[in-house]
Amino acid sequence: MKLRTNLLWGLLMIAIVVFLAACSGDDDGANSEEQDTASEENAEGASGDASEDEEEVTIVYARGVDTTPATEAVIEAFEEEHPNINVEQREMPADTGQSHDQYVTTFSSQSTEIDVFNADVIWPAEFAQANYALELDRFIEQDGIDMDAYFPGTVQAGKFDGKQWAMPQYTDAGVFYYRTDIVEEPPETWDELITQASELQGEEGTEFGYLMQGAQYEGLITNAIEYIASYGGQVVDENNEVVVDSPETIQAIEKMQEIVGSDFVPENILNFMEIETENAWIEGNAVFARNWPYMMSSSNDEESSEVAGNVEMARLPAGDDGSAAALGGWMTMINRYSEHPEEAWEFVKFISGPEGQKISAIEGARPPTLEALYDDTEVQDVSSLFANPEFREVLQTAVPRPVSPIYPEISDIMQIELSTALTGDQTAEEAATNMQEKIEAAMAE
Repeated sequence: MKLRTNLLWGLLMIAIVVFLAACSGDDDGANSEEQDTASEENAEGASGDASEDEEEVTIVYARGVDTTPATEAVIEAFEEEHPNINVEQREMPADTGQSHDQYVTTFSSQSTEIDVFNADVIWPAEFAQANYALELDRFIEQDGIDMDAYFPGTVQAGKFDGKQWAMPQYTDAGVFYYRTDIVEEPPETWDELITQASELQGEEGTEFGYLMQGAQYEGLITNAIEYIASYGGQVVDENNEVVVDSPETIQAIEKMQEIVGSDFVPENILNFMEIETENAWIEGNAVFARNWPYMMSSSNDEESSEVAGNVEMARLPAGDDGSAAALGGWMTMINRYSEHPEEAWEFVKFISGPEGQKISAIEGARPPTLEALYDDTEVQDVSSLFANPEFREVLQTAVPRPVSPIYPEISDIMQIELSTALTGDQTAEEAATNMQEKIEAAMAE
């Protein structure tokens, strides 16, 4: 009996051991499965993080109407180099004033709907002051962008309060046209212009010696800036101080008065804008003219121009301080409230860099702001202007209009005072004094 009892206890102990071993084995398997599952989840998580790093981002690029294939070509090239950044275009009105007002409405509400936008060269200071734009200095520094590679005036136009707010994209500047069938060498100074325009008026059927933009509008300011800068004057200096009431400015206004009041300009010169200048010029009615580079194309259009093949351009005549051209053109800026500032910068860097500007020059005939591109034979082949050393010198000496957050008000004041001086209703001294006082008052508000 005792033996049987011991045997039963032994069998029971063996069963318990086997059962516990089996349970232990099951636990180990469960733990192993849990570990495998956790590893898979971690791997999936890591894979998800990597995928997130490569997530596609769409940025919105706003610009005015582009009738050329340039913008599409630039975006296509950018997206090819940056497959994770898509660029969506938003077309703004062709009228720059309307575009400006739409931007103000959008950015003043801190909207994120636009990431990158084109800006007229007169807008950066205003948009910077209003807190609409993102400062670019940290991006420029981190990517080692050489700002000295750009024409100085184009960089200056995007700089305000010691910071860079816009990158130069393409440029424009006032140029001087002359008839090569009448003139051997263009005048180098305003006084030489006055002499030659008087003497050559009437040659080859011309009616006028000189054409410019004298109407009371923005074009008058660009003309005036060229006179003022050529005599060493300024309207607003780099410290945002008004300095227009100076002997240099007075001398410049007096020279404008002398030319506008001469017999070699049209009697209605104070109604002339760019279109009137261009029409009279291509009809063969003048010896000399001041306008923008685009007029070279219409001048040499054999179907519509009477002067095709007989036109060349040069720097504008110089005053006591040299030749100066008013800067035009467009900049690229980033909306301060963009949700994708890094991606926006990549696009700005590309479109304002060598590759983007070359595409814009070739596909859209837009003058680059990078001087080195004028040595590129493909760029030179686009236009005779791009191959002309004189045009490069024009861009080197181009000066921006007053860089100020209240530039539209400054322009209005200058238009009124200059027009009053050009009609003879006030002196150059009075015009300079009035501009000084009124601009200072506007900036103090």
